[in-house]
Amino acid sequence: MPLPKISEARELNDEKLAQEILATKRQLFQLRLQKATRQLEKPHQFKHARHRLAQLLTVETERQRVASQSVQEEK
Repeated sequence: MPLPKISEARELNDEKLAQEILATKRQLFQLRLQKATRQLEKPHQFKHARHRLAQLLTVETERQRVASQSVQEEK
């Protein structure tokens, strides 16, 4: 299974982006829980989930910076 592309994250609108971030955090929690109870079958999912979360947070930060810069330019 290949790692997700950041271009997919950039196509999301703000609401969907926030939902994806929350879903990925929940997925990481579930993976940690499975690991602690020794029920984890696919340990590579940690890498994919962390990678996806980093992408989503990066896109969110980029959008926040662009928004703050446009507000500062208007002043």
